[in-house]
Amino acid sequence: MAFIKNISNSDTPDNELVVWYKKDGDIRLLAELYGRYMDLIFAVCLKYLKEPEAAKDAVMGIFEELISKLLKYEVGNFKGWLYTLSRNYCLMQLRSKKRIVDLSDDDLMQSTENLHLNGVFEREENLTQLEKCLESLSPEQKQTVQLFYLKEKSYKEIAGLTNTEWNQVRSLIQNARRNLKNCMEKKHSDD
Repeated sequence: MAFIKNISNSDTPDNELVVWYKKDGDIRLLAELYGRYMDLIFAVCLKYLKEPEAAKDAVMGIFEELISKLLKYEVGNFKGWLYTLSRNYCLMQLRSKKRIVDLSDDDLMQSTENLHLNGVFEREENLTQLEKCLESLSPEQKQTVQLFYLKEKSYKEIAGLTNTEWNQVRSLIQNARRNLKNCMEKKHSDD
């Protein structure tokens, strides 16, 4: 990566370097352009991949992709386009890692079964906590939330059933959701 940083000292605008690179195919022009944003690209890669070495590898992989992709696409804002290219590259790296699973490994199978069971237990625990939090709501909030989420009634239907204004129904549901969220977060932080 150092070879790119050393030549990034030109004041030539990005769009001109893009045009020149597309015209001549000179990799040095692309290296100069890419060098301007390597810190940004590294930060994006580190954000997604979480490991400095993987992020460094991704920075080089993105440069390799850039060589051909910049020739194919019209780019108005190079920095924005490069950011999107980098993010997509990292997401593809993460997806490909998830696909690489050796199903013949019995230990791995056992651990995935445990993870699945842990997820089921966690969901059940969350539902129990949610039921407790529902009890902490005011009677009006509890009723509107149950009608909206459990009985799948619309705001208009709830307003008719409860003799409440539509705006009041909306307010009750929003306040109930906020109260439920706060209650659930409090339960998780207490654990």
